[in-house]
Order: sequence, then C-alpha cells, then structure tokens
Amino acid sequence: QVQLVESGGGLVQAGGSLRLSCAASGGTSSFYSMAWFRQAPGKEREFVAAITWGRTTYYANSLKGRFTISREDAKNTVFLQMNSLEPEDTAVYCCAAAGRLIWTPREEFEYDYWGQGTQVTVSS
Repeated sequence: QVQLVESGGGLVQAGGSLRLSCAASGGTSSFYSMAWFRQAPGKEREFVAAITWGRTTYYANSLKGRFTISREDAKNTVFLQMNSLEPEDTAVYCCAAAGRLIWTPREEFEYDYWGQGTQVTVSS
C-alpha cells in the first residue's frame, strides 16, 4: 500500500519562503511523475508543479517562477521550494504520484496516489 506523507507547511509572512516535502512509502519502485496540487478555501484543487522520472518539470503559469519542484528518487521524496510567498498562495498543498507513464502531468486524473495535504498559510 503506497502512502504519501507531506510535511513542511506552516504560517509564513508574505515574501517569505517554505519548503514542502512529500515522502512516499510502500512502493517498490520510483514513480514516473510526482506532483503538487493545492486547494484554497472555497476553490477547486489546482495544479502547482510536476516532475517526471527524467527530471522534466511543469509549473502552473500563475506561479511566475517563484516555486521550484525537485525529487530525490533514492528516498522516493519530492520537494517544493516556495519563495516570495503571497497571501494568494494560502491553501492545502497535496502531493501526488503516478506509477506509470502519463501524458498530461498537469491533470489530476493521471495520478494514482495522493497525500493528505499540508496547510500553508501566508499572512499579509
């Protein structure tokens, strides 16, 4: 049974930084794509970033280069470095993993496994 556990969320002032981590356990091999999604209060969940086995990265256009996704396959862990945080970034951030080749890493339906999420709150 694959489990994804996020950590690193918290309260930060606007302009600050946070680094989220997501550790996967229970799988027997690394995942083809690992991603971050977020859901703000009253809004639908949205794509943030994804990284494939080959280190190809995808980002939401709205992030304007403030976030960086990376992964460490030896530990089956994906990271999200978030800089210049804005109040609009306040959300529950969830990681997701796909254990097979996928074609649209920005789409939720591609991912087989999901974490419970970690809260990020950015104060103004």
